[in-house]
Amino acid sequence: MAQQNNNQSENDVGQLSFERAIEELESIVRRLEDGKVPLEESVAIYERGEALKRRCEDLLRQAEARVQKITLDASGNPTGTEPLDVE
Repeated sequence: MAQQNNNQSENDVGQLSFERAIEELESIVRRLEDGKVPLEESVAIYERGEALKRRCEDLLRQAEARVQKITLDASGNPTGTEPLDVE
């Protein structure tokens, strides 16, 4: 049953926006740093924190792939965009 809850948690995390995932991750970090969370709960929220961290990294990679740089003419005026070289 714990595995099912973990999968459900992963699916839940996969639907979060970057801002919401970061907010929840920061909350988890604060709780863990406070040191007042029971061990079993600490492990559970740490695991969720790892899932949130992966979600944020994935969203950042997706955003980076979409970033375009603005090309400028000799006068410094924007002339268009070109894809960012993502390696």
